[in-house]
Amino acid sequence: MMDSGVPRCNTCGEQLGLSSKGEVFVACQECNYPICQHCLDYEIKEGRNACIRCGTPYNDDSKVVADVGAEEIGNHTPIASHAQDKGIHARNISTVSTVDSEYLDDSGNPIWKNRVESWKDKKNKKKRAAIKERKEAQSAQVPTEQQGELTPESEAAQPLSQVVPLPKSQLTPYRIVIIMRLIILCLFFQYRVTHPVDSAFGLWLTSVICEIWFAFSWVLDQFPKWSPINRQTYIDRLSARYEREGEPSQLAAVDFFVSTVDPLKEPPLITANTVLSILAVDYPVDKVSCYVSDDGAAMLTFESLAETADFARKWVPFCKKFSIEPRAPEFYFSQKIDYLKDKIQPSFVKERRAMKVSVSASVCFTEDYEEYKVRINALVAKAQKTPDEGWTMADGTPWPGNNTRDHPGMIQVFLGNTGAHDIEGNELPRLVYVSREKRPGYQHHKKAGAENALVRVSAVLTNAPYILNLDCDHYVNNSKAIREAMCFMMDPEVGRDTSPLRLWTFISSHLNQEIFILLMAWQLLLLLSRQKATKEKDLAEVYRDAKREDLNAAIFNLREIESYDEHERSLLISQMSFEKTFGLSSVFIESTLMENGGVAESANPSTLIKEAIHVISCGYEEKTAWGKEIGWIYGSVTEDILTGFKMHCRGWRSIYCMPLRPAFKGSAPINLSDRLHQVLRWALGSVEIFLSRHCPLWYGFGGGRLKWLQRLAYINTIVYPFTSLPLVAYCSLPAICLLTGKFIIPTLSNLASILFLGLFLSIILTSVLELRWSGVSIEALWRNEQFWVIGGVSAHLFAVFQGFLKMLAGLDTNFTVTAKAADDTEFGELYIIKWTTVLIPPTSILIVNLVGVVAGFSDALNSGYEAWGPLFGKVFFAFWVILHLYPFLKGLMGRQNRTPTIVVLWSVLLASVFSLVWVKINPFVSTDDASVVAQSCIAIDC
Repeated sequence: MMDSGVPRCNTCGEQLGLSSKGEVFVACQECNYPICQHCLDYEIKEGRNACIRCGTPYNDDSKVVADVGAEEIGNHTPIASHAQDKGIHARNISTVSTVDSEYLDDSGNPIWKNRVESWKDKKNKKKRAAIKERKEAQSAQVPTEQQGELTPESEAAQPLSQVVPLPKSQLTPYRIVIIMRLIILCLFFQYRVTHPVDSAFGLWLTSVICEIWFAFSWVLDQFPKWSPINRQTYIDRLSARYEREGEPSQLAAVDFFVSTVDPLKEPPLITANTVLSILAVDYPVDKVSCYVSDDGAAMLTFESLAETADFARKWVPFCKKFSIEPRAPEFYFSQKIDYLKDKIQPSFVKERRAMKVSVSASVCFTEDYEEYKVRINALVAKAQKTPDEGWTMADGTPWPGNNTRDHPGMIQVFLGNTGAHDIEGNELPRLVYVSREKRPGYQHHKKAGAENALVRVSAVLTNAPYILNLDCDHYVNNSKAIREAMCFMMDPEVGRDTSPLRLWTFISSHLNQEIFILLMAWQLLLLLSRQKATKEKDLAEVYRDAKREDLNAAIFNLREIESYDEHERSLLISQMSFEKTFGLSSVFIESTLMENGGVAESANPSTLIKEAIHVISCGYEEKTAWGKEIGWIYGSVTEDILTGFKMHCRGWRSIYCMPLRPAFKGSAPINLSDRLHQVLRWALGSVEIFLSRHCPLWYGFGGGRLKWLQRLAYINTIVYPFTSLPLVAYCSLPAICLLTGKFIIPTLSNLASILFLGLFLSIILTSVLELRWSGVSIEALWRNEQFWVIGGVSAHLFAVFQGFLKMLAGLDTNFTVTAKAADDTEFGELYIIKWTTVLIPPTSILIVNLVGVVAGFSDALNSGYEAWGPLFGKVFFAFWVILHLYPFLKGLMGRQNRTPTIVVLWSVLLASVFSLVWVKINPFVSTDDASVVAQSCIAIDC
């Protein structure tokens, strides 16, 4: 364990080296824990300034960098003589030094190695005990005569997943509270309708209408959550069934789709992290393909993807060797956790440090992540200003995508089975760059069209039976997520009619604790079968539909096939039907007939590339069923909702799965304006579906395949933007009541007070019990409630008006891509408000309520004791609105006490309004009797 008498570092295994005094380097003077200077510097850089063993803080002498090379350490004799000349005690460099002997046991073995072995033995014992306990529990459920028959084959035949219902102790009280809340709501509305406020009838009627709509929207949101369940997967059974030792893996292949448009708003580094997390998933390499859709035809995206492919050769083997999580480097290195936990390989620390920052010339990695980031940032800086003559590639030819609206289709295979391997010689997953053709005069259907182009390209090149779609800012947080999904999709009893699988995605943000960007709701990602995405009609159904066509229709000409026999005529009719449905590509049509996916081994790669270019041409979808019956459905900016709804109407069912480690994570826009514009786009998509023929209120009743709870969930998905209308009115009522002295509720009796208190408590209990079974924190619930109000009075309101304008006047809305969070910069736009019309309604509501509170207190001071009782109800109502809009107020104020100009203007307006109200109320002028004033003014000409 020692070379030339110099002990080795317990962290990285390298020799300790010598200090500036010529002695063996010792970092901790208390316990003499052996750690080299490089590891010490790294520990201090990471913020750990205390000894790993005893916790004693390092002194300043330990932080001095030794100026002795490794080649000097290995030469024992010169060092020894030099030390003796200087008067240094020879024990520090002897073959069996006292420093090193402190870390050897009686048998001469290093103590740290014994501790690692002891830790491994304890871990293995616990693992064996857990396996034994699980097997005993399973055997207890099997009859005694069958217990001896359990074999690995029988274990593989067991179900790959199971439904885990909620405990009755959580579900029963939850349902009871829901029923109680419904009863209280009925009594509440009976009281509200039968007790109008005559002095403020308009305000009372408005409030009752708003409350009825809120109750209706709560019912739509609540009942789909009546029977919450979860599912547990068994990945070991999946491996036992489909990955037998000595045989090729039988797991189904998966094609990953990553979509991006504008690399200046969707940082290439974020997209690269998504791609790297896909390439490093815990899944057979030959079963994974990643397709990146660049709908903006940006050379920056192309070059950054080339750099990513090169870095993947180092990153992928590192992830799989040490089983790290997550496998997106930016998010892995930014974790504030103990990265040494559960790691037992001595080489891990050195290789991790080398992967992040180069520290030694002997490291086998030729580059590190920070160098890779610098190169990506250099590409981004270069792309900020487009040359007048356009971009040119390395060989001097113009970049084909210089005109983003008029360019040919582009495909580049960066990684795959063409000889690309990692630094250890292992095969890497396929990585393909795709930019579909765009020409003037052709409808490109935005993101849905790009997704359909990826479906066709991947069907030609790899034809995996399953597709997983990710946004560019969503990375794989759980490397085993695909195996978890296959426990459902590849289970014959479960996956037969299953598509899509819905895996939870956590939307994270750098601002979720500080300012206006809030914790977003969970998003759903689709893992759907390619056969179900492109062949939603059975082949027999397509054939029957073709035979129902008029014989003189454009699909074929009867006179041209009169010479064929019946069998040949049927085949020709079927072929023409496929071409009308899927387009004029024989290779793609053949891929739809392959139930298990895959491409013929005899296929020529160059021919497949040409065919892939053909299927992404701008006119390929003309007169086909793309976007109407197959692929992503057109007609809404939220194409995922519309596509999922049509699939459910045709009989496919979804499966909910919440792994212990979230499957995916994503980043949010970096400022309030972009966040609200993103919410506006989602809400407008729901309004578009509501106003289309695919509205869940009337679509899909014929087949009877959509369950009523599913229909309620979809109705809630499309009607929630309309809640903005009563929400704006209801948030304005407190200010109106305070300014006019009226109120929406009459004087309460004891029975009415109990009714209002019961409604309030039932709302709180419902939320608390939901928190128990959902695992969501109170803070997350409150932030989501705040953003519901902020988005409701701004983005949702605009979405409703834009949706009706699009339907009535044909005005289409072109959305820009929202800016996503970049890497580890200072986020210059973090606290900046980009002033848009979307911000006007919440700002107005906030200021009006603040003015109303001031006016209400002024009026109470002027009116006397009797006015304070009614005031508290009005002020509580107003503060409810202000608290929900408080994050928005912080966003308006900016950071570092720098107030934007728009806030100054609003402040002047607020001061003006307040002055007018103050003069009207005159709170400090006493009210005198009119007759007394008249008598004193008889002689004065008033």
